Amino acid sequence: MADKPTDLVQGTLDMLILKTLALEPMHGYGIAVRLEQMSGGVFRVNAGSLFVAFQRLQRAGLIKGEWKATENGRRAKYYALTDHGRKRLDSETREWGRQVAAIARILEAS
Repeated sequence: MADKPTDLVQGTLDMLILKTLALEPMHGYGIAVRLEQMSGGVFRVNAGSLFVAFQRLQRAGLIKGEWKATENGRRAKYYALTDHGRKRLDSETREWGRQVAAIARILEAS
């Protein structure tokens, strides 16, 4: 039986969006596709969750949005990481690594 997509761990969507935007500015659909690709199909993010996350990240000053034409000529809002967003990504990445290491130690205990 093939592995099916799974929900993201609560609180990780913002960090993953920031990481995706650290690679390059992109529109919402592109971010969803990139997250699915980078996770090997494990994570599929629905448009509603992304929209709410974009609003939250913009209010916090972590990303900025700008309307532009897409590759096929349609208009879409492109998001980019701000300097504040880059700093937050760095700190969240360090904290995530610390937590993952702690969880691994617990799971490996015999």
